[in-house]
Amino acid sequence: MDLMNIQKPPEGAHAEADGVTYHYIELGTPGGSPTVFLHGGGPGCTGWSDFGQVAPLFAQDRHCFLVDILQYGKSAKPVIEGPMWDYHAAKTVALLDTLGIERADFVCNSWGGTIALNLAAKYPERVRSLTITGSMPVFHGPLAPLPEGGRRGRNARDVYYGGTGPSWEKMRDLIARLEWYDAGAIPDDTVTLRYEQSLDPEETALAGASDNPRGDWQDLTAELGAIQAPTLFIWGMYDAFLTPDYPLMLARMVPKGNLHVMDQVSHHLQEERPHDYYTAVTGFLNQQHA
Repeated sequence: MDLMNIQKPPEGAHAEADGVTYHYIELGTPGGSPTVFLHGGGPGCTGWSDFGQVAPLFAQDRHCFLVDILQYGKSAKPVIEGPMWDYHAAKTVALLDTLGIERADFVCNSWGGTIALNLAAKYPERVRSLTITGSMPVFHGPLAPLPEGGRRGRNARDVYYGGTGPSWEKMRDLIARLEWYDAGAIPDDTVTLRYEQSLDPEETALAGASDNPRGDWQDLTAELGAIQAPTLFIWGMYDAFLTPDYPLMLARMVPKGNLHVMDQVSHHLQEERPHDYYTAVTGFLNQQHA
């Protein structure tokens, strides 16, 4: 199976969840273990852009839901007020209710991982396990200050949408600088998918808003210690946002935390090395069935 060139996304479906509408893509076998994929917060990111390459492997024996988180993709673009991770966690639980999912494995990248960590702390009965890549749930690092004060993602979004505005070339440059280790391996179709989604008028309006439409940032230090679900932090050795000392700290803060560091990848290892990512993650997930 050639996973490097991302396929065109399936149509997907919409679901109402406590006053907002989510878009998601469903793959796999309804009898399989429910697995929810939550993507990152980069410009143009969607459930499919972040996990469309690797999800078909998980779908061989799992019931997969690739969710567009709120303010991204084809999901609703509400202005969020109050603590942002509490808002996303509550709405995601409402989505689980609508979809009839009592308990799920969460496989997440970056922004989506922080949502899932908070969800696991606040709604422990809904989470069977967590797989987290490139997320920043706490504002401090163990060895050094976080790059750009932890604002590297927001700064990159400002640069992408600023100046002359979005372009295919700027999107490729962003992915090359911040998300992939080997810039020469980035598929053109991935760049195009992200670029076209980034032009969504509502996403553009959110990016250009002078106030903070994404809600108030939360530090989840207290929450991490309350997480009972087995958690795998799977990280790129060359993550452009947070070096591997950071997830090692997180793995020690979560009672059942584990860390796997993958060589020759940056922030989107599930796209850059999908077979290896799947092998490591599915091994962890299968342990949890024991």
